[in-house]
Amino acid sequence: MTTVPVRGAAGVVVPASTRRPAPLRALLSWEARTEAAVKVALQRWSIPALRIALGGVFVVFGALKFFPGVSPVEELVSLTWEKLTFGLVSGQAALIATALIEVAAGALLIAGGSFARIGLAVLALAFVGILSPVVLLPAEVFGAAGPTLTGQYIFKNVVLIAAALVVASRVLRGPAVR
Repeated sequence: MTTVPVRGAAGVVVPASTRRPAPLRALLSWEARTEAAVKVALQRWSIPALRIALGGVFVVFGALKFFPGVSPVEELVSLTWEKLTFGLVSGQAALIATALIEVAAGALLIAGGSFARIGLAVLALAFVGILSPVVLLPAEVFGAAGPTLTGQYIFKNVVLIAAALVVASRVLRGPAVR
């Protein structure tokens, strides 16, 4: 160990290794260690938390569709199913089908593991239905001044899609790219 003499009080030479670190240096070192610990915790828990939160959103909003008059998008769901199925499915059957798909996707995501992989596939199907009014019902989605309230309700799903992609990056099997 190398020591560098430092003149202390009364001319006493103190080895560099026994000096107290400067308060700023100590604070920065503590901050770096704390940040590293937080990063480790986030890497461990953030994606599972996102998976459970995403699943919870779909369970709750899907469950609303089981009860007539509770979901604010009942008419949109019915019209969308009617267009997608060429008039074969609409009304309460459309709401129940949507509710089943969304609740199943959410519950599978919450369950995790292999169930989450299945949940992501079901969620992809749900996203097709969720985004289809943009093409099938443009008058419901766009107004003269931009997206309608319904359109905004649909477009916020971009965030949920991004969340699903992040969850898929952890849940799907295959080699990790580094």
